[in-house]
Amino acid sequence: MKSINPKNQKLVNKSIKWLLKYKDYNTQRNICDSNGDEKGWNKFNKKCELYYDKYLESTELLPKREIQNIENNL
Repeated sequence: MKSINPKNQKLVNKSIKWLLKYKDYNTQRNICDSNGDEKGWNKFNKKCELYYDKYLESTELLPKREIQNIENNL
């Protein structure tokens, strides 16, 4: 995905990477929740928290329009 401003491309790539990991673990967490697997849910919940925090850290320096572009396209 291309950033709106080329100087932000590195941060956009990092943000995308963390958001995709978060979404993957969130899917796994939801599967564990629907199966009643509390141990698995706790494991994936910790991963979700970790990757979402990393996503938020990577987007701190990005302009709002870049963040909206990332979230709308994923």
